[in-house]
Amino acid sequence: MIFTITYTQPPATDLGYLLHKNPSRPQTFELNHGKAHIFYPEATSERCTVALLLDIDPVDLARGKKGSSGEGGLFDYVNDRPYVSSSFMSVAISRVFGTAMSGKCKEKPELAAIKLPLKAKIMMLPCKGGEEIIYRLFEPLGYKVDVEGYMLDEKFPKWGKSRYYTVSLEGEVRVRDLLNHIYVLIPVLDSEKHYWVGEDEIDKLFQHGEGWLVDHPEKELITGRYLIRKKRLVNQALKRLLEASDVVDDENEDDEPLKNEETEKKLNLNQQRLGTVVAVLKSVNAKKVIDLGCGEGNLLSLLLKDKSFEQITGVDVSYSVLERAKDRLKIDRLPEMQRKRISLFQSSLVYRDKRFSGYDAATVIEVIEHLDENRLQAFEKVLFEFTRPQTVIVSTPNKEYNFHYQNLFEGNLRHRDHRFEWTRKEFETWAVKVAEKYGYSVRFLQIGEIDDEFGSPTQMGVFTL
Repeated sequence: MIFTITYTQPPATDLGYLLHKNPSRPQTFELNHGKAHIFYPEATSERCTVALLLDIDPVDLARGKKGSSGEGGLFDYVNDRPYVSSSFMSVAISRVFGTAMSGKCKEKPELAAIKLPLKAKIMMLPCKGGEEIIYRLFEPLGYKVDVEGYMLDEKFPKWGKSRYYTVSLEGEVRVRDLLNHIYVLIPVLDSEKHYWVGEDEIDKLFQHGEGWLVDHPEKELITGRYLIRKKRLVNQALKRLLEASDVVDDENEDDEPLKNEETEKKLNLNQQRLGTVVAVLKSVNAKKVIDLGCGEGNLLSLLLKDKSFEQITGVDVSYSVLERAKDRLKIDRLPEMQRKRISLFQSSLVYRDKRFSGYDAATVIEVIEHLDENRLQAFEKVLFEFTRPQTVIVSTPNKEYNFHYQNLFEGNLRHRDHRFEWTRKEFETWAVKVAEKYGYSVRFLQIGEIDDEFGSPTQMGVFTL
């Protein structure tokens, strides 16, 4: 497996100073279960690429396996570990680029301290849960993410897609941050580690997650997978994350723990949903965002906290709901510069409104299921033909997942005001048809815990011109 970093700002060979690896001299490092080779496929003033090639010996791996005497069965010798970017790659990155990960650079300290135009590529990255997890983890960190998937066997397409991807990350980022992001998130995506996970892993997580983990919308997912779901360790880590955050307890808040498991799951799902929306908006560099059907302003509140969003607008058909959103956001008490960034107005999503225009992105989160199906065509025309933002994000419940819910409303719907709910196939059919009609492309994300049979509770379509 290969991991590369490319730098394109002249003199690009400064990358060698930042990584403490001479572009003219290949190097090999001994690891517990193989070797790590460092070399530069290209090294010019305009473009420089460093490659880390990991060579894992499956025989050494099997013989070193805890509880194995070399007679543990065929799987000890034949598996994917020598051929994929897993925790072995993270360990190699730490071993080879340890000084760079600390931010130290004696020859070019000024370069180590600033964000640079970098592109990283991780070959054959295993991902548990599908490619949408990759976007959810890397996009909030400011990367433009490109994912290439593979079929299990091109001769047998009915077998479907494999769980391996080649991931490209591009953005303006410090070298130390790029390396620490990848060090943590590779085993999170793979959801496995080749070594014993104890309390020292919590310290590693906080060391390499410094400056970004506490504010990441998927910090619970990252923490849980990094600590391989060891409940005691995960609880300790989450407690430390809470202490490190800026969250202040509301003195009027009831401290009694939630007793309704479904309510707790819904709250967590909403956080994941909104976190994914913010991540997608940042990945497309949206500066002006309009939230259609904004409700009481949950998404608006998150956008307002992020200074990268310069203009934020909330629209809802209900005047009373907008009043509650106004109170929740404390708009009248915001500093003048903050108040200028946000606005609210009442309107219907099925009638053309000139105020909808002029935005980079529009979000329609858990809204379309509240429309009568015979009004959808009008909604499509308003949003995709007349308003026509560069990016549109639409989320809606996945009806198939209702199998996991009890006490559903009439028609097996999750809310009494839902007019319909779509299966994954129905939603994708609608989204593809709309995209083709109005000149958009669309990709799909699953939000929440994924059931192998029923999918995830929320489905999302990201439309791009």
